[in-house]
Amino acid sequence: MSQTTSAAVDKAQETPPARGGRKPPSQRTTRLVVTIGFILIAALLIFLFLSPPAPDARPTSLGFSFNSFFQWIGNLGPILQIPVVLLIFAAVVAILLVLIEYAPRKGTGYFWLRLISCFAIPLLAFMMLRPYQNAVIYVIPIALIAGGLLFFADYRAREGAGYLYQLTLFLAPAAILILMGLIYPSIATIIQSFFDKTGENFVGMENYVWAFTNPQGFWSIINTLIWAIFAPVFSTVVGLAYAAFMERARGDRILKILVFIPFAIAPVSISLIWKFVYDYRQGEQIGILNALVVAFGGEPVRWLDVWPLVNTFCLLFAFVWAQTGFAMVVLSAAIKAVPAEQMEAAQLDGTNAWQRFTNVTVPGIRTAIVIVLTTVTIAALKLYDIVAVMTGGRSNSTVLGFEMVNQQQRFQSYGHAAALAVLIFVFVTPLIIYNVRQLRRQREVR
Repeated sequence: MSQTTSAAVDKAQETPPARGGRKPPSQRTTRLVVTIGFILIAALLIFLFLSPPAPDARPTSLGFSFNSFFQWIGNLGPILQIPVVLLIFAAVVAILLVLIEYAPRKGTGYFWLRLISCFAIPLLAFMMLRPYQNAVIYVIPIALIAGGLLFFADYRAREGAGYLYQLTLFLAPAAILILMGLIYPSIATIIQSFFDKTGENFVGMENYVWAFTNPQGFWSIINTLIWAIFAPVFSTVVGLAYAAFMERARGDRILKILVFIPFAIAPVSISLIWKFVYDYRQGEQIGILNALVVAFGGEPVRWLDVWPLVNTFCLLFAFVWAQTGFAMVVLSAAIKAVPAEQMEAAQLDGTNAWQRFTNVTVPGIRTAIVIVLTTVTIAALKLYDIVAVMTGGRSNSTVLGFEMVNQQQRFQSYGHAAALAVLIFVFVTPLIIYNVRQLRRQREVR
């Protein structure tokens, strides 16, 4: 009798009943169906976005779209636009909150409410996104499959029907914004980089070959790598020096504010300030640097046109001047978090100030240093303002961020611009991955 009871208890522990008392669903079957459904949706989305719209296509079924909605908003008076947008936003939020609160409940009525909303919401969203005649054959299957998957997975959830439905509605707004504002543009840019400047003819890797062989593309890559190597190192070293020395200085708060002010200034303003510093003219010098050169008997120099690489480092110093304040604030906070017991123990061991700094302080703020280095490097890789204002890319001072915009706006070469954008993404991605791994390791240590 005891063995039978023990076996029953073990079986109950192995397969706990789901909420509501029904038998737990087969997770393997659910995952298989959901995986097949996602593959079908991905295939249909690819065909949807790659299929060219018909020249004389008209909106179907709904009769309106997001585009027509924004046009209608744009035709309203400025005073009416804000309240109308707020009312529509409030209505959408209210509908979602009602569905989140009531639809997951038990009962036949709530069951049908979930079922109808699972199919209706995707259909309305897709039809408003691209309501063209030639897209209907993709929109309707995508909506039906998405709604069916959501209802199927929600109904078979171990937590009970309504759990995944509620979770999906919570996450859907943010997920849609990320999809439309980040993922889709990224995929579209990668695809665009394999087409010519008109975006119609497939050219393979020609745009990437151009980026490494054409002078504009080649020097934009070289200069970007120089910025990515030297800018974070200079900013971090100078910021760390400021943070270390100002901890013991009188009036450290005022000094830190003065150092941080350049970081709070707009990049365009920084560029104008340093453009005057490097200013060159034949008569009386108004640029500080050339004024000093002339005062010591030298000839004025066109600092922003001296090549190779002199003009690049002149631009780089303006960027470092701004980023040093950011590095100082982050590293100063990290230094204060170093345990005083470690410093006291090192001092009792007879170490001097430099040894305590290199052997105790720097290892203790390693995570902060990594964050500063990666943050400044990412900012340097996507730089645009300083180059655009100070040189406009002349004398081989261009960088990837500036050249990408230049190719698109000035030369209307969307293929070249997309290829340069992909290169920026390739350079930034390893830094982001490394930073995430360092933060995870730090959490594990804690």
